[in-house]
Amino acid sequence: MSLRTPFLALAISLALASTAMAEGDTAAVQLKTVNDRKAVIATVEPVHELSARSRISGTISVVNVKEGDKVKAGDKIAVVGDEKLALQMRAVQARIEAQQAERTQAKIEFDRATTLRKTGAGSQAKLDQAKTRLDVAIRNLQALQSDRQVIEQQSIEGAVLAPSDGRILSVPLHEGSVVMAGDNVATMATDNYILRLQLPERHARFLKRGDDILVGSRGMKETENTEVRPGKVVTVYPQIENGRVIADVAVEGLGDYFVGERTRVFVATGERQALVLPEKFIYRRFGVSYVRLKSGEDVVVQVGQPVDGGIEILSGLRVGDVAVMP
Repeated sequence: MSLRTPFLALAISLALASTAMAEGDTAAVQLKTVNDRKAVIATVEPVHELSARSRISGTISVVNVKEGDKVKAGDKIAVVGDEKLALQMRAVQARIEAQQAERTQAKIEFDRATTLRKTGAGSQAKLDQAKTRLDVAIRNLQALQSDRQVIEQQSIEGAVLAPSDGRILSVPLHEGSVVMAGDNVATMATDNYILRLQLPERHARFLKRGDDILVGSRGMKETENTEVRPGKVVTVYPQIENGRVIADVAVEGLGDYFVGERTRVFVATGERQALVLPEKFIYRRFGVSYVRLKSGEDVVVQVGQPVDGGIEILSGLRVGDVAVMP
């Protein structure tokens, strides 16, 4: 065997490897059926908007939160004080002390009547009368103590508590404000946010629960929305308002959005034919998208939305064009 044989085998191996690499680094522009997505505006909304309400009437003495604060369920948002409760508490306490003295005196008389009855110096009627007086005194004392517990509970209910975890949206009342039982002291949004979109009525038949949508980058910029996040329709409301159908979309990562903030979403409203090229074959330079063809020519292209199999090519290429890695 000559020395050229190993070199010939090595050359063939390198040629095969080069061919395989070339095939893996090229892609042809294909015409595919893709979802026809329409850009609509969606608004960030809390899943639940709750109110922290006063449970008693009175005057707000302390407000512990401001707009934008995060709270946990049970946190004290404000304190409502009622001066009448303090007056009622002092009055009830005085009556309790008087009734305690009455019970003590009734107990002394009952013990005396019991002793006299045992010695035969007292009658059974006197003993029964003393026993009745003592029982009445004890029952009256228990009733007054129950009244005091009611007032104490009302004082505790002066604390306005957060009904759930979330963020404070508004605090319409301030320290010194007079409130009635049930008045709203603060409005808050729960931690879970959704996107609420409105779709024109003509597209309503294409929207159903469980549909996947694409959420554009945060904000309302008119850009090539290549950076998108997936979302899923969780609720389609059965009523059309002002010619639009309303739906809620669940998307991860909305916790840092403002309530009421708007962003673009892309909803499938049918199917159409589109030119598709894998995304890795597209490169950008100075804000312009390019594709390098197999012939060595760099072509300026306009790209659309991400679709199955790559990126939609709006202009610049034709079916069958072969692109190479840039």
